[in-house]
Amino acid sequence: MLSFLGMDSLGQLFAHIPASVRLATGLDLEAGMSEPDVAAVFARYTAANQGQITNLTCYAGAGAYDHEVPAVVKMLGSRSEFVTAYTPYQPEVAQGVLQAIFEFQTMISRLSGLPIANASLYDGATALVEAVNMASGATGRQKMVISAGVHPHWRAVVKTFARGTGHDVVEVPLVDGVTDWASVDATGAAAVVGAYPNYLGVLEDMTGAKALATASGGLFVLCADPVGAGVLKTAGEWGADVFVGEGQPLGTALSFGGPYLGLFACTHDQVRRLPGRIVGETVDSNDRRAFVTTLRAREQDIRREKATSNVCTNQTLMAVTAAIQLGWLGTRGLAEVATRCAQGAHYLFDRLVAIDGVEAVSSAPFLREFALRLPRSAGGVLEDLVAEGILGGLSVEALTAGADPSIEGDVAKVLLVAVTERRTREELDRYADVLGKVLS
Repeated sequence: MLSFLGMDSLGQLFAHIPASVRLATGLDLEAGMSEPDVAAVFARYTAANQGQITNLTCYAGAGAYDHEVPAVVKMLGSRSEFVTAYTPYQPEVAQGVLQAIFEFQTMISRLSGLPIANASLYDGATALVEAVNMASGATGRQKMVISAGVHPHWRAVVKTFARGTGHDVVEVPLVDGVTDWASVDATGAAAVVGAYPNYLGVLEDMTGAKALATASGGLFVLCADPVGAGVLKTAGEWGADVFVGEGQPLGTALSFGGPYLGLFACTHDQVRRLPGRIVGETVDSNDRRAFVTTLRAREQDIRREKATSNVCTNQTLMAVTAAIQLGWLGTRGLAEVATRCAQGAHYLFDRLVAIDGVEAVSSAPFLREFALRLPRSAGGVLEDLVAEGILGGLSVEALTAGADPSIEGDVAKVLLVAVTERRTREELDRYADVLGKVLS
């Protein structure tokens, strides 16, 4: 290799690395060490890093959650048939992937309580953009009424797209963590968008949002949590016309923010405007069950300027992984995961609000995530918690880019905490003890 590169020594190969970060004495490995032994040595080196992210007990959430990914999901989802599969344009050679996507669509349809689901989109934020575009195409209107409880990043993406599409985005403020639907005029709205739960973790009654959408003649779009669907009302049960969600909790690791998985489902009335790819079931020339991409005539490459979306693809690998995770859990398993999240979150909430100076931001019910007001900056508290091996949540100030008029008081002191089924009673107790020590 050195000869090919025109180099005389190994030192030349690494000369571009500053001397200050190179090991002065080398790695000092014994000759002929086995792979596991070498891996163990590097694990010890890695453990010496201060504040190593993989050693932190995670309480961060806001759309990306530290859920358990079973070994069977990792093993099946990483099979080469899925990892290396190309776009299934030729059904005769892609039946396996097409069937897996079809199963995924069926599961998302059941989770959402709506009859039609697509093969996935890029992430939750872009799924919401596609939903408001669908509403505009269905009504011919541009006004979008969106709850401030929708994830701040999702709202920011919608506003970015609105600069090109001409959508008029009207945000509805929160009061005590709950959307104040009575404060907004939704007349002429193409879409009314709510979140269940909202980004503060609050579970809102969506009756008011549905009533506004019905009165305006627009679509009711609900951003919902797929894990929460194991125990909560579905989007369909709330009367939603469109469901969107982030599928990361369904078997995808945190992965520093992606790639993730956009979930999208809708009523039969909107199927011709449904963005992205759809896989359907049919029969082949021998009358055997088969799968194909279907309703291609809705896609932008065929409809051109008449299309309401320019998305012709999907997140196949993450969608297949989600299908494997849901298939592994089953209906009862998903309900158990949601229940354990709720039990852990409420147990930790009770422990934390008992600490002097810590208060709840909202009195409304929540599932697995809640917001707290601390006696000092949440960012500073998080740094102190990291030093104790705890990723204690997210600063709402950082999440909302410095301000959120819907939160009373100093936003800098608001901390968002999430609890998944991975957190043990011992870990929850330690979090409470450490936070008490940090604040005192």
